[in-house]
Parts: sequence; structure tokens; C-alpha cells
Amino acid sequence: MLSARSVRGRAACGVALVAFLATSAVPGGALAQAAAAQSTPAAAPAAGLSEYAAAVVNDQIISTYDLAQRMRLLIATTGVQPTEQNLPQIQQEALISLVDESLQLQELRRVEREQKFSIIASDEDVDEELAELASGNEMTPEQFTSMLRGQGVLDSLREQLRAQASWQRWIQGRYGSRLRIGEDQVRAVVEQQQAQASRTQFQVSEVFIDAARVGGMDVALRGGEQLVGQMQQGAPFQAVARQFSAAPTAASGGDAGWVSPGEMPIEVEQALEQMRPGQLSRPIPVTDGVYIVYLRDKRSGAGATVVNLKQAAIGVPAGSSESQLAAARAQLVALKAQITGCADLEAVAGQQPGVIAGDLGEAEINDLAPAFRSAAETLEVGQLSEPIRTEAGLHIVAVCGKRASGGAEISPQLVERRLFFEQLGLIARRYMRDLRNAATIETR
Repeated sequence: MLSARSVRGRAACGVALVAFLATSAVPGGALAQAAAAQSTPAAAPAAGLSEYAAAVVNDQIISTYDLAQRMRLLIATTGVQPTEQNLPQIQQEALISLVDESLQLQELRRVEREQKFSIIASDEDVDEELAELASGNEMTPEQFTSMLRGQGVLDSLREQLRAQASWQRWIQGRYGSRLRIGEDQVRAVVEQQQAQASRTQFQVSEVFIDAARVGGMDVALRGGEQLVGQMQQGAPFQAVARQFSAAPTAASGGDAGWVSPGEMPIEVEQALEQMRPGQLSRPIPVTDGVYIVYLRDKRSGAGATVVNLKQAAIGVPAGSSESQLAAARAQLVALKAQITGCADLEAVAGQQPGVIAGDLGEAEINDLAPAFRSAAETLEVGQLSEPIRTEAGLHIVAVCGKRASGGAEISPQLVERRLFFEQLGLIARRYMRDLRNAATIETR
């Protein structure tokens, strides 16, 4: 049962939290501006906020102090700059995560009492988790904890890590040994990927906002828009994914690796096909939530041809006279006679006045400009083209390599591992859904 006792009371709590955060150690002035924008005569004073209950989960109180600390943690660890517009989303995510962690720890304590063994992570376990985070941030554990303590978020992060580590240990311990990925499942995925090998593959990072978790599709879309805006302003994708994503990849900063057609929702695949490497998507609605994807790289499927090209060029802009064009052509024809192949093209061309030479790197033939594509298709490796006219000038192109492209070899072991963690993630989501449904949760 999920019950909000009073919308007005909840709004007042939010205003009070804004005022509290504005006086706290969170960096940046936007929080104070947002507090001023939202302040009302009904706002409670910042003093004594720890005495208020933001939520009650099965008779366990989550105080407004706890909520403010978690909001501060989200801001400090994601790089999201607090504004009047995104503070409600930050508060909602902070409250949802605290409720989930309360349910998880309550369940784990129940299991500990029944089965007489320890599950909840110790302080030493949490220290190890912090040390890993410090290493990922290229800091010593002492430097990392000092920084967190200075921002006032160390205790909140420790409790978050304790809940996450304990829950992952329990889920994997209880279900991991029973979970079996059949050879037929692995074979089916391998065969599907092999059948799709001729299509483009994408290296993707993802954030998934679960609509049911945040209160509906409209809320998820608005939250997605705000997160995209923050990432465009510099908030790191990995940090945002760790705190806001409901996908199993959240623990790895949203890294979904290389994905082939059929592995992601069709709406996401359609967006990826229109994107360039290094591009961040807009929020993409799917059946049960909203995706934000960052395309890190893409590669052609098997069957495409990739060439490595070098060129020597003379700038002859549009509008040049016929005599200028003829002189440039004659110079390149003479230069071509002096070049033996790719090995000496740059050295020989570099001695000629007005000639620019360079390595164009690898490219798929189908992605080349038409004039270059024709040369790449007809020339053998080591051969040079006749002068090619473009808007920029005249070029001679050497084909220095030619190969069939294709993704990495499909490993059945990696497929099995991915399927294992996907299914374990689904089990964990169902478990949490059942705990929420069975719980009495009141937000105030």
C-alpha cells in the first residue's frame, strides 16, 4: 500500500528541505537560488528538520534529515547542478532510493534472524567498496573520504553502499547458484548475433528510468529531459547512470557494451541508427519507461569493406580559372610519377610547394565521397589514383589497405555471462516489486 497522507504536507516538507539544503555544504549557488524561488511563508525553519518524518516504511522512519543528506549525495556524486526545475526530481529519486534501501535492509535482517547467519555488509566491507570508488576516481581512500566528508555526504554514501552490497550479495547468493543458463539459450543468442553480423553494431551506455518506479510515464519523460539537460551541461554520464538508472548496468556506470540489432527495444535501435559516435540521445519512451543512450562508438557488420587511404592534394577552390586547374593537375601527375607507393607518398609530396599530404585513416567504402569511393573500389592496395576534383581542390589518393570489416568474434562464454546477469537482474526487480507491494509506505 502506498499512501501520501497530505499533498500540502509533502510540499511543505519539500520547501523546508530546499531551505535546509541551501544552507548546507552542497557546492554551487543554484541551490540557494532555487530555495529563494520556492520559499513561502509556510516553509518550516531549517533548524530541527531531523525531527520530521519524510516517509515511514513499515514503521521505520526516514527523516527529512536523511532525505536532505541523500539529495546532497546525489548532487555531489553526479555533477547535476540543482535548479528550481530539477530539485523535485532529485528529491523524488532520493526518497525512492531510501525507501528501497529500507525495504532491502528490513528483508535482510528478517532473513538473518531466521537463518542465523550474517548478510548485511560490515564496516570493513563498506571500506572496501569506498576504496574501489576512490581508485576509480584516481584518488587514495584517504583523499576520497576526506573529500566526501568535506561535502557532508560520507555517511549517506556509506549507508547507500552498505545496502547495495548487502542486497547484491543476498540476491546472487540465494539465486545465483540455482540459476542455470541452458546451452540452447546461449546457442540461440549466438546464432541470432551471427545472423545479424552484417548489420551495424553500437557501443552504448544507457540510463533507464522505470516509469512504474517514479510514478508514471509523464514523470519519467520529464525526469529524462532534465537529466539530458544536466549531462549536456557537463554532468558525467557514468555518475548519472549510477544514481538514476534502474537498469542492471547502473552498477557499471550504464555501460551496456557492444549491442547488436534485437538486443535493445526497437525504439532505442531506431534512435541509435540516426546517431553519431559521441552523441547523447533525447529521452526515448519505451513500453515500461524511458531510455537515455550515449553512443560511444559504432562498427560495421561483416561484409562491408574498409580501406586505408593516403592523399596528396593541392587547394584549388571553386571559381579558379581553367589555367590554375590545369597547372595543379600537371603538378599532381608529375608527383604521382615520383611516388612508388604508400610508404613514400607523404615524404615525396611533402617536398613539393603547395602540396598537402596526409594519412586519411580507415573508412568504410560506402561512407566515402563518390569520387573517392570510385577510386577505393577499383584500385588495388598500393596503387594511386589519377587526380580527383573536389570542391576543395585536386587530390591523388593511394589505397594503403583494404579488408573486410566485422565485429569481434562472438564468445559463448560472454553470452552466457550476460544472460546470467540479465536474469538475475529480473529476479531482483521482481523481488523488490513484491516487497513494495507487501509493505506499508507512507510519504508525508
